[in-house]
Amino acid sequence: MNAFSKIRCGVVGTGYLGQHHARIYEALEDCEFVGIVEANDARAVEICERHQCKRFDSLEALADACDAVSIVVPTDKHCEVALPLLSGGCHLLIEKPLCASMEEAEEILSAAKRAGCIVQVGHIEHYNPVMGYLEKAVSAPQYITADRLAPYNARGTEVGVVLDLMIHDLGVILALVRSPVASVEAVGVRVLSNSEDIANARIVFENGCVANINTSRVSMKKVREIRVFQSANYLSLDFMNQTGHFLKKEAEELVRENIPIEKEEPLKLELASFVKVVREAGEPKVGADLGRSALELAIQVSELVSKS
Repeated sequence: MNAFSKIRCGVVGTGYLGQHHARIYEALEDCEFVGIVEANDARAVEICERHQCKRFDSLEALADACDAVSIVVPTDKHCEVALPLLSGGCHLLIEKPLCASMEEAEEILSAAKRAGCIVQVGHIEHYNPVMGYLEKAVSAPQYITADRLAPYNARGTEVGVVLDLMIHDLGVILALVRSPVASVEAVGVRVLSNSEDIANARIVFENGCVANINTSRVSMKKVREIRVFQSANYLSLDFMNQTGHFLKKEAEELVRENIPIEKEEPLKLELASFVKVVREAGEPKVGADLGRSALELAIQVSELVSKS
């Protein structure tokens, strides 16, 4: 790709999250925000007027006009949206989870390989400055706890809370532990939707690390926190507020220090990284392998929850 040409970008689905993809693509200097595919007429008019872009009447037409596209539709529609775009030669950023089943994941990834296209999965916490710190500070985790709580919102309830929210932490933990999973235990409870709204998973890795994850989408408050315990130190970080501290052993005492984190909008960092990967024909930080691994583990947890 010409190093001086702008990457032509589009968005499929401009709801709550998709509108922010559109906003950021328009703002990125090395992007040309071309347009959208949006089922809702009123929403399409609103987004096109806001960003001076075009509404396309088909995925094939959008693919013909774009180099890269974000897919920001409900999870159960990811596969049917991705395949025509890949056939049209578009590189894709697919919001997490990659899709709703391992069969669909293989379809998407096989199509991407045939087309020679990049598929990046939107595990946004991997682009959070908090994760950047964790990647440097975590070397041999022995125990990890993660809490992700949110008030109820009907958006996202086409899947259970494991695929909706817990998968964020599953992806983060897989990247930090870097060891195969040995065993999984899980329990969940339905509250307002047709699938689990609260879930807990306990994951044991082959290297001995244990992770305990609590997730709820019927909480009265929002929480996105992780704690990592290693020999001689303990890290506690807040993904939402991009703050944290660590305790480390000095002589016979534990000393607390705040962690300096330079705050930035994770979605902006994620989309800027995606555009750079497309331009340079590189490898995304969250590519097919991690996206598929996180999905596979999330489905395993979901199946255990359904039996609880």
